[in-house]
Amino acid sequence: MTGPALFQPLEIRRLALRNRIIIAPMCQYSARDGCMTDWHLIHLGHLAMSGAALLTIEATAVLPEGRISYADAGLWDDETEAALARTLEGGRRWSDMPVLIQLSHAGRKASSEKPWLGGQQLPPHHPHGWQTVAPSPLGAAAGVTVPAAMDGQELRRVADAFAAAAARAARVGLDGVQLHAAHGYLLHQFLSPLSNQRTDAYGGSLANRMRFPLEVFDRVRAIFPAERPVSMRVSATDWIDGGWNLDQTLAFAQALEARGCDAIHVSSGGLDARQAIAVGPNYQVPFARAVKAAVDIPVVAVGLITEPQQAEAIVSTGDADLVALARAMLFDPRWPWRAAAELGAKVAPPAQYQRAEPRRYRGLFEA
Repeated sequence: MTGPALFQPLEIRRLALRNRIIIAPMCQYSARDGCMTDWHLIHLGHLAMSGAALLTIEATAVLPEGRISYADAGLWDDETEAALARTLEGGRRWSDMPVLIQLSHAGRKASSEKPWLGGQQLPPHHPHGWQTVAPSPLGAAAGVTVPAAMDGQELRRVADAFAAAAARAARVGLDGVQLHAAHGYLLHQFLSPLSNQRTDAYGGSLANRMRFPLEVFDRVRAIFPAERPVSMRVSATDWIDGGWNLDQTLAFAQALEARGCDAIHVSSGGLDARQAIAVGPNYQVPFARAVKAAVDIPVVAVGLITEPQQAEAIVSTGDADLVALARAMLFDPRWPWRAAAELGAKVAPPAQYQRAEPRRYRGLFEA
């Protein structure tokens, strides 16, 4: 290997990545009735010029009631599919960056206000609220709406919706799918004993709590084109004693790998307000390192990764195969350019931007 590890190519299934930098999914709360708007075209198109290897579209609900908020993007009917296709087509006129979509259902964390308007959960009688569903009738915090426990019919309906959304994602030409089983949303709610207190085949033992997320994965993998990757985002721990933890995450990761999962994106937390997280640079990297030691598929590290040398160390030491950036990319949308300049690699900007090459970094841009 020559050059920095962060800028080495990688292939996931048949998807070729030019480096190890991923743009993580970031909700924009700017959709209308699930349809992406001009904001998404500008936001995602801007990030597609960044020089990263892969762009992940924000958590996209597979059903209207699966949205975190009334302003979330969705992929459940022809209208939401057409809006996504328009956004994707606009970006791809100018960028060849591969694009994934994160498919999600918020479960008991749905029916919320936009973050900048308070982010509180809205009751079913509110004009922008609705009745939430979850594995068990347990609210995410005290004083919020109690979700309806999902019966067998609702389980089938949600699994069908994930599969249908994956089929729509394939039809509009997305390069891959990521399933959201992290941050306290529905699939994570099934995994954690704090939110899943069912007494049927979907609750109790670890195998039972993993059952529904694995069924959803199987449905999506079966319907999404075989040459394109399907990955999973997980929370490695709830950061609460008695909750979902790293040992269970390792078992889940191995079960996913056995079913053909192509990559695992390792985050943490988000399920319970009582979580006590020791936040700091690289605070989630040890979880990625442990998952990487347990599986043979690519592992993504995320969480307060902000500096090029920091990202290079994560990849070069083998703690993870890729790094994902979210807020750091919002603050500095050309972060991969800066990383290439600092680490001695090259990037390939659009022709319209090539005049921006700084004199002190001559040779940064590929000819």
